Amino acid sequence: MSGLMHPLSPAQNWLSSPSTASGLIVKQTIRVDIPVDLYPNFNFVGRLLGPRGNSLKRVEATTECRVLIRGRGSIKDPAKEEIVRGKPGYEHLNEPLHILIEAELPVEIIDARLIQARDILEDLLKPVDESQDVYKKQQLRELALINGTLRDEGSPMSAGSVSPFHNSLGMKRAKTRG
Repeated sequence: MSGLMHPLSPAQNWLSSPSTASGLIVKQTIRVDIPVDLYPNFNFVGRLLGPRGNSLKRVEATTECRVLIRGRGSIKDPAKEEIVRGKPGYEHLNEPLHILIEAELPVEIIDARLIQARDILEDLLKPVDESQDVYKKQQLRELALINGTLRDEGSPMSAGSVSPFHNSLGMKRAKTRG
């Protein structure tokens, strides 16, 4: 009986979740500006979101960061944006279009995850000629797959969803505490 009551050593405590060396969880936010002034006709928000928001959710799931699109043009309906501009919670609408990347993670990994998310998003913010935009072609294919209108069954890319989640209904956004 006495053997059951002693505390577990770290080697025995393999069932519990791994703890960080310091145990310190921090929250950080970085801002990435979207170059709408340089490319006024490019659909940055659509490229970031992807079909049903799946592209943005994929970035969040991969990096464990929360990604928020903020500023003028971040609300789909311009009329609604004008109505809510200046109201509490919508102060960001007075700023240029930008992305906030926030994470609440252990201090040892938060910088690496934020940098990873920023690098992915900055790559998506580089306008590409539509005829050579592989990323957009993947997004359109994913949308067709979601809608059930995918027709290119003979192509090598039709082996499955481009989404690593396989089921878009099961995808969740990254959560931050607080």
